[in-house]
Amino acid sequence: MPKAGVVGGIFGVLLVSVIVYFSLGFDQQRCEVCMDFQGRTQCRTASGANEHTAVQTAKDNACAYLVHSKTEGFLCSQTPPARVTCQGP
Repeated sequence: MPKAGVVGGIFGVLLVSVIVYFSLGFDQQRCEVCMDFQGRTQCRTASGANEHTAVQTAKDNACAYLVHSKTEGFLCSQTPPARVTCQGP
C-alpha cells in the first residue's frame, strides 16, 4: 500500500474520532431554560461548553418559538428566564 494511502487513512480515523468526541458532548453543561413572554411559556434544553453558553442557547431557542417579529425577538432576549435548571460535569 502506498505511503500516501496509509497517511490518509490515519488522518481519516483521527478526523472521525474528533467528530465523535465533540458530538457526544463530553464535559458539556446542559441547561433547561423556561421563558415567559407575552403570556406564553416555552422551555428548551441546550448544551454548551459552560453554563453561560448553554443558558443563552436554550434561551434563544425558547424565544424563537415565542416571537413573531424581530422587535419581539429583541424584547424576549432581554427578558430574564422564568426558570433555569443546569446539570453538568
